[in-house]
Amino acid sequence: MKLAFKQRIATALAERESQGLTRRIVPLQRENGTIFVHEGQKYLNFSSNDYLGLATDPALVSAWQEGLNRYGCGSGASPLVTGFHQAHQTLEAMLCEWLGYERAILFNSGFSANQAVLFTLLQRGDLLLQDRLNHASLMEAGALSAATMKRFRHNDVDHLSLLVTSEQTNVVVTEGVFSMDGDCAPLAQISSCVEEQAVLMVDDAHGIGVRGEYGAGSCAAAGIHPDLLVVTFGKAFGLFGAAVLCDRETGDYLTQYARHHVYSTAIPPAQAYALSRAIEMIQTQQWRRDKLQQLRDIYHICLSCDDRASLSQTPIQPLIIGNTERTLQVAAALRERGIWVSAIRPPTVPEGTARLRVTLTAGHSEAQVRQLATTLQQVTEAISDD
Repeated sequence: MKLAFKQRIATALAERESQGLTRRIVPLQRENGTIFVHEGQKYLNFSSNDYLGLATDPALVSAWQEGLNRYGCGSGASPLVTGFHQAHQTLEAMLCEWLGYERAILFNSGFSANQAVLFTLLQRGDLLLQDRLNHASLMEAGALSAATMKRFRHNDVDHLSLLVTSEQTNVVVTEGVFSMDGDCAPLAQISSCVEEQAVLMVDDAHGIGVRGEYGAGSCAAAGIHPDLLVVTFGKAFGLFGAAVLCDRETGDYLTQYARHHVYSTAIPPAQAYALSRAIEMIQTQQWRRDKLQQLRDIYHICLSCDDRASLSQTPIQPLIIGNTERTLQVAAALRERGIWVSAIRPPTVPEGTARLRVTLTAGHSEAQVRQLATTLQQVTEAISDD
């Protein structure tokens, strides 16, 4: 039995390697800012989700250091034991005031937050409707939950309206900004479609901090207030963790029954303290969002004639290559020129849509974005000619 188990693993790994789909972890030697060092070489980084450039900002670093001095390194326990500190309570209150909710429940990651919500709220006989390009955490939770899950065509409100029925539908889930294409959900239309027939849940991992007035996210930009809003702290906040925003009763229910919350050690209070500072920076430092807009405009102008470039209105700017091997070749050629852009391949994206996932941040300069665009054009043309 043990030999058969090991053979199963070896076969799966060999198959993935033969398809050119093996994922590898890259250890960085210095801070993951706009420039990082790997194996002694410097790279210009266009693969970070640190959209506002907060991850290495001295003010935020100082806030975490101050939190460490106040609270120590770890929380020491799960939230319902002794792991919940004043810093967590302050963070929750700030999130509620900023985003307009009664409760905020903290989680260790967006993955666990999404799974906690769907596993906890859904029961047998419920119907869950999800955008077919939703994040893996949402799809896996829906598939493994007790509910029946159906997927509606990406950003297709007409298709969603055919699936929504007042007798059956319980939860509709979409993202605010989709992580692989950088496109935005038609949230106002989805909200109107759902109305009182179902609970609307929005995962705004890639929109919070970047979109909307004061960085309040995709829902604020669309003028809607979903029943459940998931925000993550590993992108624009420059840290890690997540929160579920909801009404008081739903928050109390999650506190009692969400296993990802009840049975996980709470995020460090020093981190919660730093996150409160990050919220202040996001709200007051509009220049970061303005800078992102300027960089997007420059990038769009430079690549306006390239049909492979999906020019989105978010920091995520995919360049669709299609063929997996060619995508890897382009990524490797960019690295040879000191530019790091991750190649995204199946199964993360559908077959035939392998891409370079370019991400812009407020930490980049205009010159760096022009350098990226020029090098991309040179490399893709050279490889296409081969």
